[in-house]
Amino acid sequence: MCYLFEDFKGWKAYCELNNISLPQSVIEYEVEQKNGEEGKIKIGLLHAFQVMKDAVKTGLEEDMVSRSGMINNGAKKVFNYPLAVLSPEFQKLISRALAAKEVNSCMGRVVAAPTAGASGILPGTLVTLQEIHSLSDEQIVEGLLVGAGIALIIEEKASLAGAVGGCQAETGSAAAMAAGAIVYCLGGSIDQIFNAVAITIQCMLGLVCDPVAGLVEVPCVVRNASAAAISFSSSQIALANVSAVIPVDECIEAMGEIGASMESRYKETAMGGLAATLTGQEISNRVLIQDIEILPDQDLEE
Repeated sequence: MCYLFEDFKGWKAYCELNNISLPQSVIEYEVEQKNGEEGKIKIGLLHAFQVMKDAVKTGLEEDMVSRSGMINNGAKKVFNYPLAVLSPEFQKLISRALAAKEVNSCMGRVVAAPTAGASGILPGTLVTLQEIHSLSDEQIVEGLLVGAGIALIIEEKASLAGAVGGCQAETGSAAAMAAGAIVYCLGGSIDQIFNAVAITIQCMLGLVCDPVAGLVEVPCVVRNASAAAISFSSSQIALANVSAVIPVDECIEAMGEIGASMESRYKETAMGGLAATLTGQEISNRVLIQDIEILPDQDLEE
């Protein structure tokens, strides 16, 4: 019987009892609960990672201007800026996360990991991690399996949807998935992996979902970049065995409690936060007028 991903404590106990790795336990789950086949699961994840890499490449090479105009080739501007605030690697991390998310905002192909609104975080982190540490695609696939297990538990104990838990549920969960994957790929222990998840969640708690004009563009795109940075900082802290103090399961429970108590205007309704600002409302009105103007005459008559 596979593990059903009810909590992190149980996941660790199951793997230690059965002497299997975190990725293998996720494969067991997919085989038993979803009728998957191990070979096909790994091939599917290899394909997903290629789509992630393609999204990064597209966002950095092609014209990325959204119909609203709020997204305008920001990733390329960051990637090509002559001054690196910290290091060239950090600059690449930020620009890659922006790039993949801009592709989503411009209606391109991305991997919803775990959602389209957070689709720049895993590409940005994993492509950069692979480059820095010369990891194989197969190693990244194992990291993705760890990330999938993390998402399964967050979904069970809290939520992955902005409409349910705010942006903490989307970019927060994706950042936690990325942090766990990073620590795993760098040889971290189960405790270090789960500690990275806990630290990441602590950093993302309470983040509201307030998309301007109801579009997954502002502040969504830049949040993907900041979440990618948090993934790396949490990983660095966890690998050094600095404790999150609050256990990971309790962090996820807090995430669920905050999401449940968050007002609806902060959960993907575009009624609060940045969406409700004067500029946000002006953009919303402009976008609405644009949408009406492009409707076919027959639709207007109806």
